[in-house]
Amino acid sequence: MNNQVYISCSFALRKILEQELQTIKNVLLEHQYQPWVFVEHYIFTAQQEKEMMQQAMQDIENSVLLLAETTDKGIGIGIEAGYAKALKKPVVYLRKQSAAHSTTLAGLSDYQIVYQDTDDLARQLKQVLAVVTQTLNKK
Repeated sequence: MNNQVYISCSFALRKILEQELQTIKNVLLEHQYQPWVFVEHYIFTAQQEKEMMQQAMQDIENSVLLLAETTDKGIGIGIEAGYAKALKKPVVYLRKQSAAHSTTLAGLSDYQIVYQDTDDLARQLKQVLAVVTQTLNKK
């Protein structure tokens, strides 16, 4: 079974979200999922926009689930989440409680995690993964 999870997050703020991303990766690995953070695997120039999005779409196609970390809102995150949803893959909307709410991602998502700190993030993500795993195993 494919167990890759695509993690969509802000390229600009990935360093600021390092603890949160590490928490997400650790929880996924505990649940036998392979985390895939797009912004950690590739570097594209501004002229490589088509290649970048083709690679993102391929990586989403190869994943069973998309986690959209929107503490820093980004158009790319919304596009990636929309593509995953069009492929009928579960979408999880995540953000820090202090961050601005995204009505579009919240409306698109199957699950929402609004967290206070990394412990809260880990606890809620474990709960969501338990439900997602059950759903994926039924397919």
